[in-house]
Amino acid sequence: MSEKNKAILEKGNAAIAEGNNEGLLSFCADDTEWTFVGDKTLKGKEAVRQYMATTYIEPPKFTVTNLIAEGDFVTALGDITLKDEDGKAVHHSYCDVWRFRGDKIVELRAFVIKTEVKDETSSAA
Repeated sequence: MSEKNKAILEKGNAAIAEGNNEGLLSFCADDTEWTFVGDKTLKGKEAVRQYMATTYIEPPKFTVTNLIAEGDFVTALGDITLKDEDGKAVHHSYCDVWRFRGDKIVELRAFVIKTEVKDETSSAA
């Protein structure tokens, strides 16, 4: 089950990267609940759809550095860049904990922290 859930999340992430929000939503249960810890909770697939329509002005650019699956859970650790309403790129680090019921995503607990992009050309003094 763990590897199957991991594969589902990878397909959903690929869809989002292509700007296909419905691709990820097709893997979500109608009663899915997404909690952005310290910010907001979205209840139901339609609430998630509306959130994605306003937040993913352009498809986000993200990197998953670790994808860990156990039982009904898949945890993704990585970095994501989103454009804000002014078109400015905003960088975040995240840890998403996804819970599955059967083949459907029923819960997300997202821990997202705004971060600065490190300049690889500068050196510490």
